[in-house]
Amino acid sequence: MATGFFLLGFQASKYLRIFLFCLFLLIYCATICGNLLIITLVSTSKTLRTPMYFFISQLSVSDILLSTNIVPNMLQIILYNGRTITFIGCITQLYIFCASEAFQCLLLTVMTYDRYVAICNPLRYAAIMTRTCCMKLAFISWCCGFSTTLTDSITTAMLKFCGPNIIDHFFCDVNPLLDIACSDSSIVHLEVTLLASPLVMIPTIIIVVSYAKIIAAILRIPSSTGRQKAFSTCSSHLTVVSIFYWTMFSVYVFPTQGQTINISKLLSLLYTVFTPFINPIIYSLRNNNISEAVKKRIHF
Repeated sequence: MATGFFLLGFQASKYLRIFLFCLFLLIYCATICGNLLIITLVSTSKTLRTPMYFFISQLSVSDILLSTNIVPNMLQIILYNGRTITFIGCITQLYIFCASEAFQCLLLTVMTYDRYVAICNPLRYAAIMTRTCCMKLAFISWCCGFSTTLTDSITTAMLKFCGPNIIDHFFCDVNPLLDIACSDSSIVHLEVTLLASPLVMIPTIIIVVSYAKIIAAILRIPSSTGRQKAFSTCSSHLTVVSIFYWTMFSVYVFPTQGQTINISKLLSLLYTVFTPFINPIIYSLRNNNISEAVKKRIHF
């Protein structure tokens, strides 16, 4: 029985690995600083104490959790051209990764509902999206994200891994881990399908329908200035949603035929490393309130 796994990561020359190490280290530092900046601004600035920015700060917390779960270990893998991870460490990494992804999927849906109410029902927005309601929605998203993925992680941990214990990836993802199990993993595949399918498809349908109604409501606004202002309030969120779902669907839902492990690794980098790095940039550059709050902090 395997007591640990060897993660291959990116097998490359010494100089390329040094370059990748420096690149991902800079991205990780920028990710932590950018998301911490958003959390700090939302918690201290009076102009950012609205439901939309509260949910953005929750997304930043999740981005920090996801990035910290993956990147530090990946940096060691790149530096030493592979690294051994314990069985418990691997299962823990898998659980935190799946839970944070599930939470983000639910939170992006909640943020879509927030934008839907703000644009399609603005007169009742303050009455519907109260602080208590926002706290409950965020709490439910966290609980559902970390509870629905617990079963899969426990069942995966009960499988037998008798070798080879080499995982051709840079973190303990579910598919590479199940591929090397020497016991029947069909029950885990079934659980992943039964739990992940509604967790992904239902939020996707809600987001698509909500944005169809949002766009229809924006097009009915008579003035071009009003349409532009309304669209700017949800453009950042729409960009983040598009990046998140495109990468997730490319890897897990509709993988291309003949997709190599290297392409899978590159796509995995997008949602584990680059997406947490890009999210605060998108919300900062395309949101005037956050930009103004940053300027006030700098001048202060």
